[in-house]
Amino acid sequence: MLAAKRGSCQSRIIMDIHPQLLTFAGSLIAILAVTGLVKLLRLGGGSLLTDEDKAKHAAAEVVDGYEAAETALDTNGAGALLKDAAGQIMVIKPHGNQFAGRILDHRASAIAQNRCITISTGEAHFGSVSLLLANPAPWADAINRLSGADDA
Repeated sequence: MLAAKRGSCQSRIIMDIHPQLLTFAGSLIAILAVTGLVKLLRLGGGSLLTDEDKAKHAAAEVVDGYEAAETALDTNGAGALLKDAAGQIMVIKPHGNQFAGRILDHRASAIAQNRCITISTGEAHFGSVSLLLANPAPWADAINRLSGADDA
């Protein structure tokens, strides 16, 4: 009689553990499936501006019809500065897995130090953008001329 009770107790413990293991295994499989789907669809991760064409395309998405005549890419692909034929300067930065940009106006200012340029757009929601450029000084001068400042 004691043996029968011990056997039923052990099977009950196994029955309690078994659904928990199934839940864990199911959750693990679901996580791996979602991870695979994200990679397959190329979702998430940061977007990079690896060449001028991508920067120009991003600028045209920000402002319809914007055609850049001059482009400066961040050396890490984390943003760009563009200037059109009319002299309008646009700054582009990553925003999630896409890009956000602004045409700079009189509120903008820039500071160039070594190879880094920090641009303040004058918009609280857009914030400042720091880019690593090969030659940031001419861009800082051009941005500061928009407001009449000369802080570069």
